[in-house]
Amino acid sequence: MKKAILATKVGMTQIFQEDGSLIPVTVLTAGPCVVTQIKTAENDGYDAIQVGYEDKKEKVITKDKGGKKEIAHRHGVNKPLKGHFDKAGVSTKRYLREFKFENASEYQLAQEIKADIFEQGDHVDATAISKGKGFQGAIKRLGQHRGPMKHGSKFHRHQGSNGACSSPSRVFKGKGMPGHMGSVKVTVQNLEVVRVDAEKNLLLVKGSVPGPKKSLVTIKETTRVDI
Repeated sequence: MKKAILATKVGMTQIFQEDGSLIPVTVLTAGPCVVTQIKTAENDGYDAIQVGYEDKKEKVITKDKGGKKEIAHRHGVNKPLKGHFDKAGVSTKRYLREFKFENASEYQLAQEIKADIFEQGDHVDATAISKGKGFQGAIKRLGQHRGPMKHGSKFHRHQGSNGACSSPSRVFKGKGMPGHMGSVKVTVQNLEVVRVDAEKNLLLVKGSVPGPKKSLVTIKETTRVDI
């Protein structure tokens, strides 16, 4: 892997190509990310770089009932992380991620990685936490069929039979059941980069990207090869 960046999902829109065709795209604010650590095979057993994204306050000052100022670190950065950022010579960041670049040794501390690392026509994989749907039934969660909706039926949106009573007298593991839906890591592969705006740090990717607006998205060059 040679290309990767952290981004924030802005939303979806559509653009027109020169031939008049319409393309739905997802707008991403990609970077800038800064290199906070360089890992080597000699020290860490593998080559990679650690990058930070989105500035975060070091401390948050709050007031108690008596009017005295108190410093709360639960919303800021703790001392070990503060020392880590100071060692790299960068400001405190909200997100830290590792990328195993093939050319990791070519990077330097505090070096910026911007949206122009990608070009129009590149294919990428987008990873994010999907939207949480809460507790859902088997119809919405798994696409199972419903029962008759007439008055005589007592079976409408219930899941139905889970197994035979005499044999095997149990429910098999992995049986699709109602439960928590969404809020899991999802990767969409082989998305095309339609446009790159280096000045505004924007990436326009064809199609949809998992996650709600303002969520963190990891963009990497695709590992999928279509034959």
